Amino acid sequence: FYYCLSLESVTIPDSVTSIGEYAFWECASLESVTIPDSVTSIGDYAFSGCSSIKTITIPDSVINIGTDTFSRCTSLESVTIPDSVTSIEDYAFSECFSLESVTIPESVTSIGIESFGGTKWLDNETEKTPLFVINGLLIDGRKCSGDILIPDSVTCIEGAAFLACSSLE
Repeated sequence: FYYCLSLESVTIPDSVTSIGEYAFWECASLESVTIPDSVTSIGDYAFSGCSSIKTITIPDSVINIGTDTFSRCTSLESVTIPDSVTSIEDYAFSECFSLESVTIPESVTSIGIESFGGTKWLDNETEKTPLFVINGLLIDGRKCSGDILIPDSVTCIEGAAFLACSSLE
């Protein structure tokens, strides 16, 4: 379905166990996708550039969110990552400018480079600020300060994880 610009909705059947690389890349009109629990892997760039998707629910069967999987989903407002996921690869949700809500479970032990780079979160009704996430910890790029406790479950923190945290001590 690579670059199917008019595709608006997809229901993936239970017989599918893997969504390959670039499967729905640049499907700019895609608003709704249902990913069944039978899917255990979602390939790199699978939904990259799907600029009309507003919410994503990743099934409990997925253990890894690949490189750029949901990058440039500019209308994406919320994503729920299940307890089964252990790693979020580089740029997985980068440039998701509308992302206001993300839930990352403690099962995630690795968050890649700029996984949430260029995303925003709602600080108040008028101000948007950078969002940086380490195991569910939101870090406001302009206001982060004091101590940050990183859970024992984190085994890897990639470059730029705390980018723009100029007042972090």
